[in-house]
Amino acid sequence: DAVDFGTLQASVGQEGAPVVRLLQSVFEDATRAGASDVHIEPQEGELLIRNRVDGLLQTLTQADKRIAPALAQRLKLMAGLDISEKRLPQDGRFTLRLSDRTLDVRLSTMPSQYGESVVMRLLGQGSALRRLEQIGMPDDMLKRFRELLGRDAGMILVTGPTGSGKTSTLYAALAELDSEKLKIITAEDPIEYRLPGLTQVQVNEKIELSFAKVLRAALRQDPDVILVGEMRDAETAEIGLRAAITGHLLLSTLHTKDTVSTPFRLLDMGAPPFMVATSLQAVLAQRLLRGVCKHCAEPHLATPQEQAWVNEVQALNGEAAGPVPSVKGRGCAECHGTGYQGRRGIYEMLELDPDMALAIQKSDAGAFLSAARRALKGKTLA
Repeated sequence: DAVDFGTLQASVGQEGAPVVRLLQSVFEDATRAGASDVHIEPQEGELLIRNRVDGLLQTLTQADKRIAPALAQRLKLMAGLDISEKRLPQDGRFTLRLSDRTLDVRLSTMPSQYGESVVMRLLGQGSALRRLEQIGMPDDMLKRFRELLGRDAGMILVTGPTGSGKTSTLYAALAELDSEKLKIITAEDPIEYRLPGLTQVQVNEKIELSFAKVLRAALRQDPDVILVGEMRDAETAEIGLRAAITGHLLLSTLHTKDTVSTPFRLLDMGAPPFMVATSLQAVLAQRLLRGVCKHCAEPHLATPQEQAWVNEVQALNGEAAGPVPSVKGRGCAECHGTGYQGRRGIYEMLELDPDMALAIQKSDAGAFLSAARRALKGKTLA
């Protein structure tokens, strides 16, 4: 059941009221700021509470350190964790109902020299699911990506570091598919959006319901499309590749820095080269860049270093060298003095061709890199 602060306030009495009020304030401030994570960190002389907004940490408040143990205990109770265990890390989750929204909260605790550090990932229930055309992908790449999603079989991987928007891209991809005509099964940790017409499965390692186990079961459910939240291990990768070979479209994510390193990451995980060469259709790598604050943006003259980089990109694209219009945020109250607000995606997509597949089958990284560079034509994230 969802936690409600009104009910919680009534149940804790006067002694627990200050903790509940502080938590309510923390969550309301975090959602107002659009924070993805909240960090509660005991320091030597204070309790530091910080929000991660647009990829950067911002200090929300510095509270009395004496409230830290009670704060950690209350959060652990909300997440169903062992409140007596303070020596070992714990992970949990809970649903929180605020006045204007409901949040899924993933909670992690870790012992530190000054007490338990608590970090919470905030996932908004019912928040708007973006379509593919809204994630910032270039038109020509968007057209090719949609064509890839229309295939009957094969593996498509989305790669990038933690917090680069991979899950949002996969959900946008699922929204493109006709769930009335296709059997679509997902294995997720956690389920971030509830999508109509899909069979969505929550991975639960506590009961040994792993990605691999869900994927193996999904293959017995007559699926057309399978989404695996993450290729975490060799077993999941091999089952996923086998599914792609046997007539299923499989979508997943992998932690690699770019497209060209992805096939060999699968090989490093123990996947057979012939399966990677046969199954992998395309890799989409992405990052999220901070956007200039629209409230304080002003024209910006590129520095010599910036102009040199622009000239290099122009040369790669066969364009004439020269200045390009740009803006820079001077910093204001809306962006907390940073000059930035919001984030936008940048993308690199590599479709595998016969030359690349042959290089993978031979485990020839040099030949693969040469073929991939020709295909990318200098349009990389680097």
